[in-house]
Amino acid sequence: MNHRIFLALFALAGVSSAHAADTCSVDLEGNDAMRYNLANIDVPKSCGNFTINLKHTGRMAANLMGHNVVVAKTADMAGIDADGIRAGLAADYIKAGDARVIAHSKVVGGGESTTLSVPVARLTAAGAPLSFFCSFPGHSALMKGSLTLK
Repeated sequence: MNHRIFLALFALAGVSSAHAADTCSVDLEGNDAMRYNLANIDVPKSCGNFTINLKHTGRMAANLMGHNVVVAKTADMAGIDADGIRAGLAADYIKAGDARVIAHSKVVGGGESTTLSVPVARLTAAGAPLSFFCSFPGHSALMKGSLTLK
C-alpha cells in the first residue's frame, strides 16, 4: 500500500472516531404544524447516555400546541398516549410511573426548548423496535419516528 494512501486512510479513521464521539446527541425540532424535523434517530450503542435536544420552533403556547418527546417501544405508543391524555398537561401527558416509558421530556410551547437524556443501556434492554413521539393529545399520529440502535 502506498504510504500516502495509508496516511490518508489513517487520518480519515481519526476524523470518523472524533465524529463518532459527537453523535451521542441529536437536535430535534417540532413545529405548529405538528411535525418533527426528523423521522429517524440513530443512537450509537457505544454511547453511555444519548441526549435529545427538543426545540419547539412554532409560536403557540404549550397548552394549545405543546410538544414533548417520549421514547418507548413502538408497540407501547398507543397505550402510553391513551393514559397520557388522562394524566394531563401538568404531568406532561405521561401517566405517573408508566413503566412502558423509557424516557420523556417535559412539554414545551413555541420558542421553548428542553433536553432529554436516555441511558443507552435502557434502550438496549428494551429491545426493538423503538420509537420517539409527542404525547400531546392527537400529536403522535404525525409526530413520531423510529429510534435505531447502531
